[in-house]
Amino acid sequence: MFRPLILISAIFALTACNATHVRQTKIYQSGEKAEHNKLTYSVVDAQILPRLGEDPNARIPTSRFFVVQISVSSANNQPSPIPALALVDDVGKVYQELADGTGVGRWLGVVRSVDPAQTEAGQILFDAPAAHYKLRLSDETDEDDVYIDIPLNFMHEQMNNSTVATPNTMDAAPKKP
Repeated sequence: MFRPLILISAIFALTACNATHVRQTKIYQSGEKAEHNKLTYSVVDAQILPRLGEDPNARIPTSRFFVVQISVSSANNQPSPIPALALVDDVGKVYQELADGTGVGRWLGVVRSVDPAQTEAGQILFDAPAAHYKLRLSDETDEDDVYIDIPLNFMHEQMNNSTVATPNTMDAAPKKP
């Protein structure tokens, strides 16, 4: 009588040991609070720039500079490192953060952390073609994939050295002298 019960218990135990976790993908929208590893991220704004700075010392990207303004809050009870983030395009190509933030105001830097119950805000920099991206918050060691969707928006793309296109300047007709 006990043998069938032991056999059934052993089968359930072996089945539980072989169960694998299926990676879940969670995508937040820009402006939403995305929680991951006791940190809460939010994309505040994103700009697409053809260069950083003014001539003759302007930095020229391989493709375009993506300047992403983020805020990161901590729910930990000790200082938490803010890991490197990445842009992922619609076909899965990954663009890592640039380690040189020269020309970026309020650059968060490469080695960064946030204190308990505090928020750090600043900008991170990428060199990537103009396209639709998701900001990847997780890496391959995490159980799930966590992203913030960054829509392709040319409203902030710098048109020339001194003019940034806005809804008001794009719709306005040129003034006659």
